[in-house]
Amino acid sequence: MDAAQPDAAALVKSLIIDVPDFPKPGILFKDLTPVFQDPEGYAVLIEAFASRYRMLDVEVVVAIESRGFLIGAPLAQSLGLGLSLVRKHGKLPRKTHQARYALEYGEDHIEMHVDAVRPGQRVVVVDDLLATGGTAGAALSVLRAAQAEVVEVAFAVELSALGGRAALGAPVFSLLQF
Repeated sequence: MDAAQPDAAALVKSLIIDVPDFPKPGILFKDLTPVFQDPEGYAVLIEAFASRYRMLDVEVVVAIESRGFLIGAPLAQSLGLGLSLVRKHGKLPRKTHQARYALEYGEDHIEMHVDAVRPGQRVVVVDDLLATGGTAGAALSVLRAAQAEVVEVAFAVELSALGGRAALGAPVFSLLQF
């Protein structure tokens, strides 16, 4: 972690709003939308990631729908890299790699165009929040199918008690842990 990241983490943390009982009773939702609404907070969040990935020889940013797009797009632009998208099923118009993952109430699946990354290409995967790791794990599955080299999976927030990091089997970076 470089010297700027603790300051970035403190600012981002100060902007996150806890919303009790959302989306259902007993859940404490970490709302990052105020971070995206705050120009300084948003800028330091993106720069915290950019400063890290400038050093790791990343070739493509892969963003997970939907809030991951809010981090991935400006990060890719800051790094001068392309952006590849992992989307919910049925949102991409061409041939895709697909992976299913479990939800509390069933299952879902995500997909990525088969040409979104080249075999051996070094990618960083970004999303807003790591909880149980289901969605990120599915994203890693489609990247393995594409034979990408995942440098790291990055999150603004990690809910450590939910064990998502251990479920991924890939290097993980999170700016904040709760």
